[in-house]
Amino acid sequence: MKPSSSLSNDQKLKICHHKAANPSIKQSALANWAMQEFKLSKVPTQGTISNILAKRQQYESMDSTELTSKRQRAVKHPELDNVLANWVLQCQARRVALSGDLIKEKARQFARQLELGERTPEFSNGWLAKFNIRHGFKAQKSYGESGSADLDAIDRNMPTIKEKLQSYSLQDIYNMDETGLFYRMAPDRTIARRQIEGSKKDKTRLTFVFAANADGSHKMEPLIIGHAQRPRAFNRKSGEQLGFCYRSNAKAWMTGLIFREWLQKMDQQMQDANRKVLLLLDNAPSHVVRDLPLTNVQVFLFPASTTSKIQPMDAGIIAAFKRRYRRFQLQDAIDRDEQQKVDIYKVDQLIAMKWAKAAWNDISSKTIANCFKHTGLFERETQKNEVGSEEQDIENELKDAINQLPISRPMSVHELINPEEEQQVAHEEISDEDLIKLSSSQDQEEEEDGEVMDENPPMSTKEKLNVLHSCISFLDLSNPNHVIAHKVLRNIQFEIRTIEKKQTTLDRYFCKEY
Repeated sequence: MKPSSSLSNDQKLKICHHKAANPSIKQSALANWAMQEFKLSKVPTQGTISNILAKRQQYESMDSTELTSKRQRAVKHPELDNVLANWVLQCQARRVALSGDLIKEKARQFARQLELGERTPEFSNGWLAKFNIRHGFKAQKSYGESGSADLDAIDRNMPTIKEKLQSYSLQDIYNMDETGLFYRMAPDRTIARRQIEGSKKDKTRLTFVFAANADGSHKMEPLIIGHAQRPRAFNRKSGEQLGFCYRSNAKAWMTGLIFREWLQKMDQQMQDANRKVLLLLDNAPSHVVRDLPLTNVQVFLFPASTTSKIQPMDAGIIAAFKRRYRRFQLQDAIDRDEQQKVDIYKVDQLIAMKWAKAAWNDISSKTIANCFKHTGLFERETQKNEVGSEEQDIENELKDAINQLPISRPMSVHELINPEEEQQVAHEEISDEDLIKLSSSQDQEEEEDGEVMDENPPMSTKEKLNVLHSCISFLDLSNPNHVIAHKVLRNIQFEIRTIEKKQTTLDRYFCKEY
């Protein structure tokens, strides 16, 4: 019998149980165990194992027929399922009392808005039970009334928060938050206002999800949320194929479902590392943790009306990211202006994502640790060294760049890195109308408008080496900064030649074979 390369749901459940029985086992070892145990033709990838472990609850809820299947039964109406699940999560965030009958009635309302017509389900108790199991929702009940925090919330809650933090080492305390980014925004007040007002049409906004720990030793890979699954700039590749953690919906917003997926993956990462951590979160509508089977991540929600003052991401980490992103953007705009380009701020989404990833990676552990320290949450010192001068240097670079650009009403650096609208779009509660729009974008392949491909055609190896040679020839090695640049350029030169040599060897091999 020929070995199979695919797994049944029952086998996936057994993988989850084997992991639970052996919590310290690495995913690579778990993949090798699965190949031997189930006589597979090849070892499952790390991504496959990670996805299986994140869906343990789904496999445990399956009946015997579903377990023997190699594919999870497809949801008949995925758009309806998606919009209803996000609506339930928003209700949970607002502590709205929900009953099964209310969910079914809301489902009927969404079905009419989606124009399902004759395809509308019956919305029986059986349908409701499967919906709840699919999303990990327990039996609905009243959560009690929602209370709004008063002005003394920080002083009143600070002792409790500090006591909670004392139970964890600094490396095991994380904070996560979202921010919007108008990635083509010009540093000109007049132009920027038009761009922001038109951003819903030209789709030049992304949402970023950042998380890091209190000593700055671990910055998690940022999650990026865009408008389309495969924007034109992706050249028909997925975000994962391009090296990004990427999700999409019509509004480029964080939703309850995306958040829960992110949090379950974080929990799985901590299981693999055999770590128990605390995650600090604000009470945004999408941050619904209820009913999630987390084992290694404990979530602490900041009290309402306190996050802007005591959340580390808001205490300077997100601002540090935006300084670095805008530095990339303005440096590129100056280049385009010198080349007499018409729209010097117009870049495609992939370039913006690369700049953003580089900007996040450039933030030092000291900067992150000091932002945690400045919240006043910690009795302990996170870092003794202050790094305010590093951020000030970048601000000075931004000021110089703005002065070099043809701008009629220049923004201040503060306006450039802190536009109020960027925060609003990341934390808005989503209306029913927008929930419908969010669910309808799942199969979107390309941006329909507003997306631009990079105008510069790909360079050949020879052209790249010629450019590098010109740059190296320009350098004055009596200047210490030029010596540093010389070393970097020579390293890039070496990398390009190595890649070219390998490709030439492969070409010669295949020419001999054929």
